[in-house]
Amino acid sequence: MTQTAPPPTSGLDRYFGITQSGSTVSRELRAGLTTFLTMSYILFVNPQVLGNAIHVPNAFVQLLMTTAIAAAFGSFMMGLVAKYPFAQAPGMGLNAFFAFTVVLTMKVPWETALGAVFISGVLFVLLSVIGVRQAIVQSIPSALKFAITGGIGRFWRSWASRTRGWWSATPPPSWAWVRCFPRRSGWRWSAWS
Repeated sequence: MTQTAPPPTSGLDRYFGITQSGSTVSRELRAGLTTFLTMSYILFVNPQVLGNAIHVPNAFVQLLMTTAIAAAFGSFMMGLVAKYPFAQAPGMGLNAFFAFTVVLTMKVPWETALGAVFISGVLFVLLSVIGVRQAIVQSIPSALKFAITGGIGRFWRSWASRTRGWWSATPPPSWAWVRCFPRRSGWRWSAWS
């Protein structure tokens, strides 16, 4: 016996197919609020990261507004055009690479680096349209995908710890060994990572 979905309850429900997907409008609104609250840190961290590389008057406010507008536009397009409940926001890992590696370490002017970001965005769209992006993503082993995610998380942890003064950028001396990982036969010694 097949079960049919109840009829849509509103125009919003009809447009997005919420009831057909087995959800409700109120559940989707709660999920949207939860997603916004989860991602809202980006509004304040992104301008702080990019402000290290982009020097314009009133940089923090301008970068905050740019971040908010880009995230809102991307999220609205994802919802209204693609009809997917995915929030979009600037990628913090790429922004850190842009600011700390390309601009500050490699000394590329930030205007030139933003031009390169634009060109890479155009290439990304072209690769997506012709299907190459999907083939590349499917060819990456799952273990590597998880490792990349963990590496980005570790980078942000270290950046936040240094920014708050909890962790020095100076590595510990070579004699600074710590005891960790208790075992039945005693402690296993491990060095700082």
